[in-house]
Amino acid sequence: MAPKRPHDDVPGDRDDRKKKPRTGFRVGPANLPDGAWKRKVTKIKKNLIVKAKVKKQYAKLKAERALQNPAPSLPIPADELDPTIPKPSTSHDDPKDSEDDDDKPTDPTPPAIHPARQAMLDAPSQPEPEPEKHQPRERRERKPRPQKPDYFAKQIAAAEAAKAEAEARAAEIARRKAEREKAIADRELYRKRMAKAKTPGRDGKRKLGRESGLLLDKVKRIVGET
Repeated sequence: MAPKRPHDDVPGDRDDRKKKPRTGFRVGPANLPDGAWKRKVTKIKKNLIVKAKVKKQYAKLKAERALQNPAPSLPIPADELDPTIPKPSTSHDDPKDSEDDDDKPTDPTPPAIHPARQAMLDAPSQPEPEPEKHQPRERRERKPRPQKPDYFAKQIAAAEAAKAEAEARAAEIARRKAEREKAIADRELYRKRMAKAKTPGRDGKRKLGRESGLLLDKVKRIVGET
């Protein structure tokens, strides 16, 4: 049977492990290429090292100063240095004295009253004035404020005006188109009638009566337009 693998937390194995060399602390990634970022990281690291050294030197100087100038100790009372000096007695040390003090009658003197306060006490009391009742204020009728034109109302009015203008323009275009088509139809009809009137009959003569009627209608139409 194969031997079991030993646990990693065995003390002997931990001592046998090789200790990793101390490489110091790092600021930023170690694989930065040469450039502005690497120079910036190096500068930050140097500043941190200088600050740590200054802090360590300050702590060292502070410790040396404390050893050179120790803090002054509190003075020792004289009764502790010389036991022959009697200690002052207090009321709590001797219960008999406290009992004698309690038996003595005390005659406290009342404090003096200020003259102004004494005059106020001696003056006859006047009835307090009744508080005035607040009368309800009359509500003012607010005037209706003129409503400000809404932004959407302006837009709707402008859209309606544009729509009405477009409809009027379209109607005018339709009217002109109808008039133009009617004029073209009238000219075509007049041309056909005139061509038929100018066609000679069986006897080879022109139909002057029909042609004169067409010319008269044309004159009337021209005179009516002017």
